[in-house]
Amino acid sequence: MTFWDHLDELRGVLFRSAIAIIIIAVPVFLAKEYLFDYIIFAPTKQSFILYRWLEGAFPSDFNINLINIDLSAQFFIHISVSLTLSFILAVPYILYQFWSFIKPGLYENEQRATRRAFGFGSLLFLTGVVIGYLFVFPLTLRFLGTYQVSEYVPNQISLQSYISMFTRLILIMGIVFEMPALALILSRIGIISKSLLIKYRKHAFVFLLIAAAIITPSGDAFTLMVVAMPLYLLYEFSILICRDIN
Repeated sequence: MTFWDHLDELRGVLFRSAIAIIIIAVPVFLAKEYLFDYIIFAPTKQSFILYRWLEGAFPSDFNINLINIDLSAQFFIHISVSLTLSFILAVPYILYQFWSFIKPGLYENEQRATRRAFGFGSLLFLTGVVIGYLFVFPLTLRFLGTYQVSEYVPNQISLQSYISMFTRLILIMGIVFEMPALALILSRIGIISKSLLIKYRKHAFVFLLIAAAIITPSGDAFTLMVVAMPLYLLYEFSILICRDIN
């Protein structure tokens, strides 16, 4: 196949992925009340599952009231959130499309390895999103939403600020959870090895802290540590994966 043939195939992959996102976005958009009241805004209430698990560790009077000061914000937030969640749900299909794109250029043993890696990557991405939703975002919200420099300055959190933090954090967690899948592929094709990851473990810890600081939406130390801890655990998990396949 020529370069232009490959480019045409890639265009088809992107087109099918976009269509999948749009198709999923329709029912997500129509489920507005359930989507926002029971999923997106659930961490603002004391009854959220994580807060019930950690009952006693947090104040029982936690409640956040969001405000909106932009006339068109709620409509466009509804659209953007629907597309974001549709992308998350479509990730397994999107990864399958990209695997189908690279499959013809791989040997049979490489096809088996990359197929497992892409399937593993889909599972890891969704796991990262769930952990971001159940743990990382709620803990960040509890800390930043209740932090005050003075009792005379109450927090009034805008809808835009809340949604921005919510979508960015869960997407970031989904993406960073792809680290073991990437390690699986790179180890399989001989670019990295278990011994290499162990050798640079200390360097990786510093690098992951810097990466967490860059990708943390709010930039505060608490959220940085909440993001950095699973990043390092994923690095250690990547070492275990390389050990299994070498």
